Amino acid sequence: MFDFIRSHQRWMQLILLLLIVPSFVFFGVQGYSSFMASEPELVSVGDQPITLGQFNQARTAQLEQYRNALGSQFDPAAFDTPEFREQLLNRMIDERTVALAAAKGRYSVSDETLRRTIAAIPAVQENGQFSSQRYRDVLAAQGMNPTTFELGLRRDLAIAQVLQPIGLTARVPGEVAEKILALLTEKRTVERRVFAASDFNQSVKVSDDDIKKWYDNNQAKLLIPENVEVQYVVLNEQAASKDIKVTDDNIQSFYKQNQTRYGQPERRRVSHILIELSASANDAVKAQAREKAEDIAKRASAAPESFAALAKEFSQDTGSANQGGDLGWISKNMLVPQVETAVFDLERGKISGVVESPFGFHVINVLDVQPASVKALAEVKDDISNEIRKQLAAEQFAQLGSKLTSLVYDQRDSLTPIATALNLPIKTATGLTKEGLLPANQRGSAEISEEDQGILGNLKVRQAVFSSDVFKEKLNSGVIEVSPDVIVAVRVGAVHPAHVPALSAVSDQIKQQLIDELSLAAAKSAGLHALEALKAAPNSETKDFEAATEVTRQQPSSLTREQLEAVMSAATKPLPSYIGVAGSDQYTIIKLSKVEAGPAPEAAQVTQLQSQLSQAWGAAEEQAALKVLRQDFKVKMLPDASKLISGELDAAKL
Repeated sequence: MFDFIRSHQRWMQLILLLLIVPSFVFFGVQGYSSFMASEPELVSVGDQPITLGQFNQARTAQLEQYRNALGSQFDPAAFDTPEFREQLLNRMIDERTVALAAAKGRYSVSDETLRRTIAAIPAVQENGQFSSQRYRDVLAAQGMNPTTFELGLRRDLAIAQVLQPIGLTARVPGEVAEKILALLTEKRTVERRVFAASDFNQSVKVSDDDIKKWYDNNQAKLLIPENVEVQYVVLNEQAASKDIKVTDDNIQSFYKQNQTRYGQPERRRVSHILIELSASANDAVKAQAREKAEDIAKRASAAPESFAALAKEFSQDTGSANQGGDLGWISKNMLVPQVETAVFDLERGKISGVVESPFGFHVINVLDVQPASVKALAEVKDDISNEIRKQLAAEQFAQLGSKLTSLVYDQRDSLTPIATALNLPIKTATGLTKEGLLPANQRGSAEISEEDQGILGNLKVRQAVFSSDVFKEKLNSGVIEVSPDVIVAVRVGAVHPAHVPALSAVSDQIKQQLIDELSLAAAKSAGLHALEALKAAPNSETKDFEAATEVTRQQPSSLTREQLEAVMSAATKPLPSYIGVAGSDQYTIIKLSKVEAGPAPEAAQVTQLQSQLSQAWGAAEEQAALKVLRQDFKVKMLPDASKLISGELDAAKL
């Protein structure tokens, strides 16, 4: 057949042409190209679409950032929400819109601006100065080179010019800041009378019929979701170290091998005078600098007590000259070799001759000497014991972890052989759901420690428990690394389907809830009655009120947020006035008796608040400008965008 094709190429080309052309006739070129490129488009910005593939790339990058930040606590499901998807899509739209505006406006960045920006990055500086070597090293560590980085930075700086001037030029008048500070510091004198719901518990009655009626009408609230009983073994540092014993011989040996850790090397208190010398200095300049240093050394040797004064007068080391040349306490490997050798060769109180280093010529004064010392074994014995225990525990943990990994797959239908071999207890907990542990009153099991609650609530553990092998087949899970020093293996025991508990099981719970609700209603009713009486006679004697206290918006004292908001929004005339505030377990009447201005703000406070308000106003103006740019570039949300946000279009599967 292939011989036929090779021999009749013209015929075959004609046949293919006849087969392909009708497809354009019936479907059109646009339909054909759509068939070939079927990736959903979410948004159109100008004439450029944002596709589902681009969204997925941005989403993956965003999730990776959260994963790095949260570590073992990262839960992808927490970010798989309509709010998260909409927020990310809007950020992509804004970035695309601003980039188009920068291109349309032909924004550019000069080489000088680019150089200044790079030089100002702290990560590429040494001693506050730009270092080209460090710049290349930092980029190389991130898999980048200067050319790529500078192209990206130039683009980002150009794009920033679109909105940045708007935010930077926003200014809030100082009078506004002063007014807000006045509101923040305004003092209001209040008294409170609290009608606590608990005070009315004895006056309310709840019948069995009430409980039954609530039970029948609130089945959904009582529904306990599907949950399982789990068995699990935990290997952690505590389990790995429980049989470890540290002997005195271990401690003695460790102490001898690590004495430098428990001692202090010789230290010297040093002052110096530096005559700087450039590396490019010629012989004449060098000779002149040396002559000056030698003269200073002679004067210092003749009158050691004048060393500090000479340093202040002549030293060119800006970091120490004003302190009389004092460098503080110096240990080995802190100074350049030439200076260090001279420092540790000098006797206390002696002045050196001229010492040359890459920085210039030094005159050195050793003010004091602290000889090397080592702490006695008795002082550090407990620390050494703990250190040895940790090291042995780490080794034991690694060995037991390896053994656990092997056993958990060899014994898939029971944890007992594993627990026996590793001397680990089998723990049991009930009430684990896909979302976490049920509340204690729904579990009906023994108390679970805070540490074990963290383990069972871990996303990896829950995913393993409800995986097919563990949940359906009732097999052991594999080894689950909860954290670097905690690993777990689990298996599922009983499975409890979703159900509404019997009335008898929740009767007390319902009764208490009804008592709380009725008591709160009674407290509110009593409070409202008292409030109406006080409003009718505002100057009458107030009983049962707490002592008066001053509050401000910044210092609410013991007021709740709701109470403070009510007090600060209340009319200030006439006084006294009374406000009622309902809470979750009380009703409160607040008497407002006095309003006075706070202290006049300092100029620095006004300036700081003005700057903060200007930044907030600038951000708001940038958002307003973005809305205008969206209109200019005809941003349009396409049908697939709403499907993506709602979850109908599953980005994770593409």
